[in-house]
Amino acid sequence: MGNIQVAWEDVVSVVQQISGYLIAIGIALIAMIIVMIVARKAGKPKKGFIRSQAALAFLLITVVIVNAICLGPMNNVISAAMTEMGTLSEKTVNESRDIIERTAEEGIVLLKNDEGTLPLEKGNLNVFGWASTNPVYGGTGSGTVDTSTAVSILDGLENAGFTLNTELSDMYTEYRKDRPVIGINEEGQDWTLPEVPVKDYSEAMLTEAQEFSDTALIVIGRSGGEGSDLPHDMGAVMDGSWNEPGTKYLNAKYENNSDEYADFEDGQTYLELSRTERDLVEMVCSRFDDVIVVYNGANTLEMGWVDEYEQIDALLSVPGAGATGFNALGSILAGDVNPSGKTADTWVYDVTVTPYFNNIGHMAYTNVDDVVAAAEASWESADGVAGFVNYVENIYVGYRFYETASDDGVINYEEMVQYPFGYGLSYTTFEQQMGELNVAADGTVSVDVTVTNTGDTAGKDVVELYYTPPYTNGGIEKSSVNLVAMDKTDLIDPGASQTLTLTFNEEDMASYDTYGNGCYVLEDGEYAISLRTDSHTMVDSENLTVENEIVYNEEHPRSDDKTVAVNRMESAEGNGEYLSRANGFANYASATAAPSEEEHELQEELLANGTYDPTDYNNKEDKMPVTDAGNDIELYALRDADYEDERWEDLLDNLSIDDMKDLIAYGGFQTVAVDSVGKITTLDTDGPAGINSFMTSSFGTGYCSELLIAQTWNTDISKEIGLGITNEAVEFGFSGWYGPAMNLHRSAFGGRNFEYYSEDPYLSGVMAVAACEGAYENGVYPYLKHFAFNEQETNRNAMLCTWLSEQSARELYLKPFEDCVKSNDGEALAMMSCFNYIGNEWGGGYAPLLNDILRGEWGFRGMVLSDYFGDYGYMDADRAIRGGTDCMLGTTGGRAVVDDESATSVLAMRQASKNIMYTVVNSVAYEDYSGQELPRWVKMTYGIDAGLAVIFILAEVLLIRRYRKRSKMDVIIKVE
Repeated sequence: MGNIQVAWEDVVSVVQQISGYLIAIGIALIAMIIVMIVARKAGKPKKGFIRSQAALAFLLITVVIVNAICLGPMNNVISAAMTEMGTLSEKTVNESRDIIERTAEEGIVLLKNDEGTLPLEKGNLNVFGWASTNPVYGGTGSGTVDTSTAVSILDGLENAGFTLNTELSDMYTEYRKDRPVIGINEEGQDWTLPEVPVKDYSEAMLTEAQEFSDTALIVIGRSGGEGSDLPHDMGAVMDGSWNEPGTKYLNAKYENNSDEYADFEDGQTYLELSRTERDLVEMVCSRFDDVIVVYNGANTLEMGWVDEYEQIDALLSVPGAGATGFNALGSILAGDVNPSGKTADTWVYDVTVTPYFNNIGHMAYTNVDDVVAAAEASWESADGVAGFVNYVENIYVGYRFYETASDDGVINYEEMVQYPFGYGLSYTTFEQQMGELNVAADGTVSVDVTVTNTGDTAGKDVVELYYTPPYTNGGIEKSSVNLVAMDKTDLIDPGASQTLTLTFNEEDMASYDTYGNGCYVLEDGEYAISLRTDSHTMVDSENLTVENEIVYNEEHPRSDDKTVAVNRMESAEGNGEYLSRANGFANYASATAAPSEEEHELQEELLANGTYDPTDYNNKEDKMPVTDAGNDIELYALRDADYEDERWEDLLDNLSIDDMKDLIAYGGFQTVAVDSVGKITTLDTDGPAGINSFMTSSFGTGYCSELLIAQTWNTDISKEIGLGITNEAVEFGFSGWYGPAMNLHRSAFGGRNFEYYSEDPYLSGVMAVAACEGAYENGVYPYLKHFAFNEQETNRNAMLCTWLSEQSARELYLKPFEDCVKSNDGEALAMMSCFNYIGNEWGGGYAPLLNDILRGEWGFRGMVLSDYFGDYGYMDADRAIRGGTDCMLGTTGGRAVVDDESATSVLAMRQASKNIMYTVVNSVAYEDYSGQELPRWVKMTYGIDAGLAVIFILAEVLLIRRYRKRSKMDVIIKVE
């Protein structure tokens, strides 16, 4: 299903684990052959008997060894794969399909609608563009969705009452039926943008199209996926130079649509129109006065061209719409639904002049050959490089840069930004009125906003509240515009009003003072609280005065911190330069430049396989814990028990070393059964966009992309999606869900932007919190991912060292995760760590983040799972458990080796086991617990074994009787 496949690394691992057993079978086979050869010297009855005994012995040995394999090293893998899964009810599927369509109704953004061109009258409609017949429903990799029952764009238009020009769609289908695959596997990525060259449109076809309808709709699509970012130099893709050494998952290619020209020139990006697409737009605009453009993609495309053609009256953003979302497109075009979506990213005219552009993609260190060699020795498929990425833009990501630079007079906003963050049009008009600010004694700030529909069509509106902090030149870095609260109205009839109350806390406006106090600080001064229709367009503003500076240190931590937030990630800062607002972004050119030759030389030691020695991290004071105690307590007894309940120690004493090893090693889509504590097997599923389990062949309804969810600006919708996906999970039999994903859209080229919500941490956070609430109601533990700083796919398995300021980490990239953990007081959660490095250490073993911040500051009580545990020459299970990851996302367990001789390591194993079991026992898996049972496949195995035993005994009896009978006959013959 999709592009998810069993990894070759797992196959190798399985072979390695069972190699001894296979060797034993081989030895038995050789012995049988030798016996059969030697038996030729025996007499005829004896020869046959010896040979049959040898064959029977070989079969018996093989059966015993296969049993040993299945019930031994492969037990957990087979248990996960052979679990009897449930099926989805028609009711649940219909509910999913309904919520997906309603999400798209509120998430599709109307970006342009000159002279009220939309909505259209139902009737004939010409739909141009190959992507109209092969739309993007989601993305590739873990976010793959099942499209077998999906409503296409053309279906959605027809369902809304439009009659389409089938001559066009037939031509596109004949041109190419399938969408090029941007795969996660080594086969590579095909970035081809199929589009029929304009010379292939006959004059008769175009004339008939004009007679069919005077309106044309053009569909432009872009897809992305796990494993690779969108190319920012298509010329390099087309000439093959994009595939540099070390970029294992690139293998990129592009096929031109014509032999007469190239679709892209050197330096053009994938987020520009191809030559064939531009020709199509030119042709359509030359034939039709009313042209509508639908952009079907999750990465912000350069859209300046829509303003170059007076014929293009309307533009809509429609990211991956899942199973039924394209029905909403038809309903919006027809006017049956009034669009209310808002952008979740900033749309710029030229992506090549963004602050991040020079610091994305393939960058590799040149002085770490020894570490790379060690990685390659550890894993034969290691990428062969150590990569890096510098988050040079600091806190100035997305609208935070453009609004601040505009306010400081550094840029011409209108020349750079086409559609601001939080922007979207409607078929009606609204008036928003801001009330007075109210500040409670506990620091809670509230304001009423009254929204009135001043138009003639019922519709919904989004209320956006931002703050502008006081800034001192050269002081703590601060964006001039920051989203701090939002809400969405109900459907408001013309002339009617609705009042919404927005709230936030004063401390939400604090800035992280990395280089001064080393903690959060709310500086004194005037904070402008502004009501805006988007990040740039202000409606009204009120000032909030902070009389005295508040330093959130150990004497006065923030209200929701368990321990004070202080500098913990100095090791991730590196030696680079970060963008500063000082003196009007005076260091912009130097800070945002491409890495210099010196920056390609790593200044710190790179911790990887071959450079990590666990004994260096042992604590001589640690004592080996109790194991195999045999206490009379089972895991179920601790359901709903406090994390600090002393009974946990008695339970953990029951675990053996092997029990703990299995819990840690076999974390791929499951947690394993442990007999000593009565722990049952539980199953987890991939799929931030719907259930997607290749392990059990369970595939649910294809939900829409997280970007489309974010564009609804409706947390109720997001909660319904969390409920809907986990309703399906529970019916299948899963208790853990690998979602939601909440890394940020640092770059428009992010391969997994479809899988993440937004460029903004607040919007991402409230959407993720709501989705988690839906999961909690079903007793499903969500795995928040990917923790953290996993905003780049290129070189993601090549020791990708991510360097960033602690301020940007705290205020941006960690914020959605923090909101989710704190919203539920750290409970009912799991976390998936990351592939990338944080500074010079693998994020899956980075204790400052996983232990100090996640568990210490935020109070997280749950389990942390690695991202896919493929080794990659740097993943180390022992380092992981010491650094805060509890179990490895591996399906075979073979590479997850831990030190069982060190008390320090065994104590870490014990803690990891507790975290896993604490999460599981408080989930739906134990809701109707009725005791441990042997897995069905084990019962079947025992039954088969019994049957085979009977067969072997009968065979042996028959062979002996036959031999005796032939021997007697032989004696009689000799006597005669």
